[in-house]
Amino acid sequence: MWTGMWFDSGRVCLDLLATSGSGAGAGSGSGSGDAEGIRDGDGLRLWLVGAGLVPDRTPLGRLGPDWVAAFRALRGDVDSLVRAELAAAAPDEGALSRVNAAAAGPPPGLCAVRDQEGHLVRELCGGVECAGLLASVARDAVELLTDPGDLALLRSCEGDGCARLYLDTSRGHRRRWCSSELCGNRERVARHRRRTRTMVAAEA
Repeated sequence: MWTGMWFDSGRVCLDLLATSGSGAGAGSGSGSGDAEGIRDGDGLRLWLVGAGLVPDRTPLGRLGPDWVAAFRALRGDVDSLVRAELAAAAPDEGALSRVNAAAAGPPPGLCAVRDQEGHLVRELCGGVECAGLLASVARDAVELLTDPGDLALLRSCEGDGCARLYLDTSRGHRRRWCSSELCGNRERVARHRRRTRTMVAAEA
């Protein structure tokens, strides 16, 4: 489900795909009609914190257009690779090379520091760099693409006009929608309206 800028898909790399304006990955022109989630640095900042890549208390400087472009580019490459796996198709070699290159970089270091109340909390050590955060997402994508267990749980939402991806960890693996409250509810409402129209027509 959506929590601000964060879609809980079961994988941070899939959460990034959900920020696409189409709900179907970067560059798609059709979908659920949601607004682009990473329109600027402020949007990217919200997603980074919401997805847990940057702890709440970590200071973030200006996230410029170069950061936005880099995350959108990674989103497009990951989308291409994951959907190829879902369709049992050959991956785009260029996308694979770029994701591998991003994943090869060192992710941000984590430190445990005491907050004002004396509790240990997480902070990123050594500053926040775009390449390190990209590496975290790219590594997650590599782990997903090479994990047969998770790939077997990969699903595309069956909601009308929605193509968000998620891992189906439900009991019996029968989950059909990215969100029961959103896409699932829309389908239930549409089904009710169809039944009502059928009953009215039958009574006419």
